[in-house]
Amino acid sequence: MRNLFFLLFIVFFISCKEDVLPKPKAYLSLNYPTKAYQKLPIERPYTFEVLKNTEVVNEPKNWLTIKYPHLKASLDITYRPVENNIKELLTEAEKLVFKHTIKAEQIIPKDFVNPKKRVFGSLYEITGNAASQLQFHVTDSTKHFIKGSLYFYAKPNYDSILPAVAYIKEDILRLVETLEWK
Repeated sequence: MRNLFFLLFIVFFISCKEDVLPKPKAYLSLNYPTKAYQKLPIERPYTFEVLKNTEVVNEPKNWLTIKYPHLKASLDITYRPVENNIKELLTEAEKLVFKHTIKAEQIIPKDFVNPKKRVFGSLYEITGNAASQLQFHVTDSTKHFIKGSLYFYAKPNYDSILPAVAYIKEDILRLVETLEWK
């Protein structure tokens, strides 16, 4: 009888636990500043619109660094004049994109053509833990060539930086759409 009472006592305490439920999914809440653009504040053989809350750093050879301090990222812009070497410049730009194939899951190209402004180019979205998630090049095919690469100041973790990549991708698209050669 004593054993039965003891057994019932143990069963009672074991059976009175609350049901274990899985935790609800949590979503990352990121707040980005409202976008406002301005003309490139530095004199170059080209001009385009940049986000006002970025820092534009003057580099030699008409190059630029557009820093996103709140995202810990930078967009590195290189400029090269076209001197009967457009094929070489395009090949070099594509080689730099496809160097990321080792870490990339996918490379998605998007072409740009604006014959009215003489702006032709491509944007490459690189998914996965590559060093650069977005790269682009634009040219007028006779005088000017620009290449751009997005880098974050952190070890690449694509899932974590994806919202920031999408935010900056809009700025790159705006850059290409507003690009004008001088």
